[in-house]
Amino acid sequence: MQAKNGCPCIIRSFLRPSDAFIMELTQLLGLILHIDKALGMLLEQYGALVYVLLFAIVFAETGLVVFPFLPGDTLLFVAGAFCANGLMNAPLLMLLLIVAAVTGNTVNYFIGRALGQRVFTHDYRWIDRHALEKTHAFFELHGGKTIVLARWLPVIRTFAPFVAGVSEMGLTRFQIFNVVGALLWVIGLVMAGYFFGNIPIIRDHLNTIVLIGIAAAAGPVALAAIIRFVRKRMRGAQAEH
Repeated sequence: MQAKNGCPCIIRSFLRPSDAFIMELTQLLGLILHIDKALGMLLEQYGALVYVLLFAIVFAETGLVVFPFLPGDTLLFVAGAFCANGLMNAPLLMLLLIVAAVTGNTVNYFIGRALGQRVFTHDYRWIDRHALEKTHAFFELHGGKTIVLARWLPVIRTFAPFVAGVSEMGLTRFQIFNVVGALLWVIGLVMAGYFFGNIPIIRDHLNTIVLIGIAAAAGPVALAAIIRFVRKRMRGAQAEH
């Protein structure tokens, strides 16, 4: 006999409460991380409540530095494909996710501003030090444009507003980049999913396409960083001589 969530009842009966809770939490986390694949099932079971879940995921990914692993790009693309099938309302979806992206970034900005430069001298276990330093270097290279560019770069997308707050970027200037980036990101990916998400070759190779898109977005940035690093080394070598 199987339980509804797929766990054999006889096994569940021998689990301690803490083990059962961990199992449920693991299943929930797996569902969130693969929500792009489970979206159809969730729509059938929960209907309009899925809008709330998508809002929460986008807000958490952009607003809390402990959740850089949450899905973003693929989620928006797949949701756009469901809009094309008439299962979701595209204008409502885009409005909610734009609000989630803007407010998430704003919360992240104020968290960074509250912590300030201490993030570079203190060891906060809940902050990914490598991601923080990588995003800081990106911010130093591109300035305010980072808030817009980072929307298409996983992990950096989560840390960019945090670093902007740490760097004490002006709130008005930050919000301009924040709103522009959210509009381009949400509308661009949802509409891309709307028009192209149901094409078989795209639907079947979505993960590969996303990886190619990330590489295309990150490639010029990485190249610029390498050129800048080489120039610094060359200037340093010339100064020594």
